[in-house]
Amino acid sequence: MSTQTEKQTGRERSIIYIVAVVVLVVLVVIGLLNLRAARQTAEAEEKAEELIQALEDAGVDVSLTSQQIASVLGDDGGAVCANPNEALSRSVLLSQLANGAGGPGTRPVIVESRLLQGQLLIIETYCPDELDEFQQFVDDLETIDGGDS
Repeated sequence: MSTQTEKQTGRERSIIYIVAVVVLVVLVVIGLLNLRAARQTAEAEEKAEELIQALEDAGVDVSLTSQQIASVLGDDGGAVCANPNEALSRSVLLSQLANGAGGPGTRPVIVESRLLQGQLLIIETYCPDELDEFQQFVDDLETIDGGDS
C-alpha cells in the first residue's frame, strides 16, 4: 500500500479550515436563534391559554386557538401592551368607539361596557403593570351594561 504525496499548499488548507469554522459558527448562531424562538413560542402559547381561560371565565365563546392568539399577541401582548396608557393609544381606542360614519359625521357613542372587557383581559394577562391606569381610564368612560338600552 502506498501513500500519496500531499499536493495542497498550507494556504489552501488554511482556507478550507477557515470556511469550515465560519460555516460551523453560522450553524451555531442559527441553532441558538431557533432555541430562543422556541422558548418565546412556548411562553406565548402559555399566555394565550391563560387569556383564553380568562375570556371563557368572562362568558366569551372563544373560537380562536392558542396558536392564533400567540401569533398576534406574542409573549408580550403586542400592540395592545405597547403603550396602552399613552395619549395616542387612547385616542385610537376612542376613535373606534364611534358611530361608524366617516369625516364630519363621526360622533362618539356610548358603548356597552363588555366591549372593553377583552382589552382589559389582554392587559391583565400580558401587561398587568399597566392595568390599574387603564382600568381607571375605562371606568371614566360613559358606558352601559348589556341589559340597559
